[in-house]
Amino acid sequence: MENNTAEDQVTPEGDELVEGSESGQINPEVLQNIPVTISIEVGRASLKIRDLLRLSQGSVVELDRLAGEPLDLLVNSTVVAQGEIVLVNDRYGIRLTRVVPAAERLKQI
Repeated sequence: MENNTAEDQVTPEGDELVEGSESGQINPEVLQNIPVTISIEVGRASLKIRDLLRLSQGSVVELDRLAGEPLDLLVNSTVVAQGEIVLVNDRYGIRLTRVVPAAERLKQI
């Protein structure tokens, strides 16, 4: 029977996951290659199915945010920052106005 130490742990691609058994630190190069999904949330609305079925082109759905309120920047469905929409070369972008502190983000998980 083989005993695996932290030094023996590897990811499926063969990258070292842990730098050393004594330090217990995760190799930052491994973390940098993990893909995440970033999305911007303008607001939310709750509708009954009958109201949803009545929607057609030109319908307006009122959201729970006021105009001018900051938008949420989510990483894998967790709010990590807030900001405002900007235009960059005919594309939308977001200018961050507040980054959620790590302690606050951990409460959301």
